[in-house]
Amino acid sequence: MAELTLDELSFEQKQRLAFIDFSLQYFGHISVQDLVSKFAAGLAATNQDFHIYRCLAKDNMQLNQQSHQYFRLPSFAALFNHDAGSVLHGLAKGFGDGLSQSVAPSQVCFDAISLIHPDTNVIATIMRAIQHQKAIRVTYVSTSSGESQREIVPHALVNNGQRWHIRGYDRVHKRFADFVITRIKNINGSDSEVKTEERSDADLNWQKMVLLKLIPHPSLTYPEAIELDYQMKDGELVIHSRSALAGYLLRQWSVDCSKSHHFNSGVCQLALKNHNILQDIEHTSIAPGA
Repeated sequence: MAELTLDELSFEQKQRLAFIDFSLQYFGHISVQDLVSKFAAGLAATNQDFHIYRCLAKDNMQLNQQSHQYFRLPSFAALFNHDAGSVLHGLAKGFGDGLSQSVAPSQVCFDAISLIHPDTNVIATIMRAIQHQKAIRVTYVSTSSGESQREIVPHALVNNGQRWHIRGYDRVHKRFADFVITRIKNINGSDSEVKTEERSDADLNWQKMVLLKLIPHPSLTYPEAIELDYQMKDGELVIHSRSALAGYLLRQWSVDCSKSHHFNSGVCQLALKNHNILQDIEHTSIAPGA
């Protein structure tokens, strides 16, 4: 068994081993029952999968007899090269078979240019910190203050339409903030205790939900086209968003947030109807006209 290679395994076996590998890398632990539930596999076959995984990567995990879970070791080295885009999509939507490989582009169907995705090892460190409610220490490069050392307690990964960022508590400035993941030069976990005021429950702008009422821009001659684009009802689209994310949405969709809706150059095809909601939104400075 020690001489076994991945190439000798069936696709179904690779799926299960990839899920073990993924769970250890991004969550820090996995149990036999996790694999049984995920793939509806028998107990004997599942135990065999863990045995094969240990033979292929003996320094990746260790069994905790009390919890009956396998935990990621510091010497972990991933067996599978997970595609960053697939990993982030899987984390956001619910991971599938574990085999996150990039797909060859179509020659007849063209999507928008993808986001620049962060390094998968950085994503994994952040995800483990979120799962286990731990802090991370990073070397971070800001557009306003340059390079600095930060200690962050992350609680969410967010695609804001332009890039992926961490939402978490900044121990340097003692507030919740957003950090662009690709601007992290170095990252390490921290075992320091996370305080109550650093957890997501204390992030008021994350917990607060706001209601955005979007309408076709008043300057449009044929607003019905926009109503069809956004499947509006009675000429209005109602969206529920977290206060911390609403500003990004308004920017991404180029929503005219000015009180008089004065953007009439065609840049904005949507307008914010309930202008007063801006007082309840974080990051209003990035919303057009706000």
